[in-house]
Amino acid sequence: MTARASDVRAMFTRIAGHYDLMNTLMTAGRHHAWRRAVARAVATAPAGPVLDLATGTGDLAHAIARQSPGRLLVGADFSEAMLRRARVKLRSTRASLLAADALALPFPARTFACVTSAFLLRNLENLERGLAEMRRVTRPGGRVVTFDIVRPETPVWDTLFGLYFHRVVPAIGALVAGDRHAYTYLPDSVDRFPRPAALADLMRAAGLHDVQWRTLGLGTVALHVACA
Repeated sequence: MTARASDVRAMFTRIAGHYDLMNTLMTAGRHHAWRRAVARAVATAPAGPVLDLATGTGDLAHAIARQSPGRLLVGADFSEAMLRRARVKLRSTRASLLAADALALPFPARTFACVTSAFLLRNLENLERGLAEMRRVTRPGGRVVTFDIVRPETPVWDTLFGLYFHRVVPAIGALVAGDRHAYTYLPDSVDRFPRPAALADLMRAAGLHDVQWRTLGLGTVALHVACA
């Protein structure tokens, strides 16, 4: 693991205890509805196991388990502190949890019917490699479903969103989580992240096809669904 990846893992380990509360505050509670939308997209995948990458505290895995209770579900994250919280949240489900690096997944090719992630891709040191790994472990005909924060396309709203994200969110992070750095990193990572159409192109370049995407949250989050 590189120094940058180690720093990101350490950051998520530090904020694990406040992660859910901060998500609720930053999105006015809308993140739960967004994850349910991701879970509905996962339900369209062929029958078979699901891998939830960067499962964090388990919110998306929990939504998938509720939407598709018959599926075998594996949640992976590189932060043990996040996984400890996920284990509590998912103890009544069939989900299995393990520590794993999204850039070097410990699974054979074509293992899963669906691979999903929420708020993972913009944190990857090598986005192309991460998408290639997701494609590798997905069965032919399976689905890759990703969800992440993006900059809005509307110029005025983009400016307002940028002010909120760069000024207000770090202040909330400092007050609630005691970690301004982590919540300064968050908007900076979004600024570097491809726009939805560009991300769709990268998914196609990774060997995925029939890539569909839509935005939610007034254009501030994007849901991509692709076939392997």
